[in-house]
Amino acid sequence: MEHQKHWNKIYQEKGPDQVSWTEQVPEIALEWIRKIDLPRSAAIIDVGGGESKLIDFLLKEDYTNLTILDISEAAIQKTKERLGKMAEKVNFIATDILQFKPSAYVLWHDRATFHFLVSDQEIQQYLNILNQSGARHLVLGTFSENGPDKCSGLPVQRYSEESLTKLLKGKWDKINCTTKDHLTPFGTNQNFLFCHFRKTSNNNPEI
Repeated sequence: MEHQKHWNKIYQEKGPDQVSWTEQVPEIALEWIRKIDLPRSAAIIDVGGGESKLIDFLLKEDYTNLTILDISEAAIQKTKERLGKMAEKVNFIATDILQFKPSAYVLWHDRATFHFLVSDQEIQQYLNILNQSGARHLVLGTFSENGPDKCSGLPVQRYSEESLTKLLKGKWDKINCTTKDHLTPFGTNQNFLFCHFRKTSNNNPEI
């Protein structure tokens, strides 16, 4: 409940040009989703989607089974207003990811949530929910080892390619990882790690 109040307050009081994570074009996520080349009807969830514009681009590319999950109802409302009538084509879920009971998804995208989980218990709980979703592809963005150790006043967990791959080993196979400096609206840099994982074949025989 405290985290929900925290994020609602931020989204109620600040616009996209006043928060560090604003990304006008989610280039890496879009590039990798295009390479995966899913059917346009494939179920895609953007965890911590907030006001992210990833959903706008996916709608323009005719994806029809899209979900945004965010802890902040204020963020979801702003996205609905931005999308206008297109919002009717998106499923919106306002909940804490650790309370989420997932449906079946093909692709799970998260650029904004996972690195806020700093305890082993929270991290494992998230991974359990991810694995319950049945997703076959995971596109995950976190702060890298060279990224900030706090964001929006909250501590974050930073990852290297090696540590993230090790954490997911056994259920997810690494396809690709890269780091990127994200230029914030304030003109500062935050170094992100982006990775694409695919469910291991023994966990998902269909791959």
